Amino acid sequence: MTVPLQNIAFWEEFLEHEILTKYPQARIILLRPSMTFLLMKNKNTEMVRSALPDFRGVTHIFLPINDNRNVSQAEGGSHWSLLLVSIIDGVAFHYDSLDGANNAEAWDATKRLSSVLGKPLRFHYLADCPQQENGSDCGVFVCIMMRHLLVKRLLAVNAGEKISMSMAHKAIDAYGARKEMLKIISSMRKEGERRRLPSSNTPPRIE
Repeated sequence: MTVPLQNIAFWEEFLEHEILTKYPQARIILLRPSMTFLLMKNKNTEMVRSALPDFRGVTHIFLPINDNRNVSQAEGGSHWSLLLVSIIDGVAFHYDSLDGANNAEAWDATKRLSSVLGKPLRFHYLADCPQQENGSDCGVFVCIMMRHLLVKRLLAVNAGEKISMSMAHKAIDAYGARKEMLKIISSMRKEGERRRLPSSNTPPRIE
């Protein structure tokens, strides 16, 4: 089965807390799948703009793209891909591990984001993106490519340097990546549950 929407959101939270916090100067947003869904399905630009993060000063946005066409079912769809928007360059790079299956959805998201930003964006599909070997690894590919592009490309260079956004020759071990992701996500969930438990130092309550 594909990686659920919640797991991609957990992964983005992990990248924010474990990586982006070490780069306070970075102006990069990892948009949650639910926000990407809102962007694509709600045609009221002003309403969407008010619901999304403030993009002023932001240089790059990562958007998980899903092929769900049912506006009443936020967790529908069967395929995930990744859109990386470079606001400073005016380009939206689309990474799809299933031979461009989500190109139409990614192009739609690009147009909608362009309206929200009030800035033209050029759509660029990278055909040399690593390809999955079955029908269930798309979400894993999205998460691993997101981390690679964030850590090895955007955060690895100095401001103003030119970098290649191609993922050609990047090998992805889907099985190993899935195990790593599930372990991290499980650990994050347990930590969240632990924090929600009442502290042992809490004084007794009188009823």
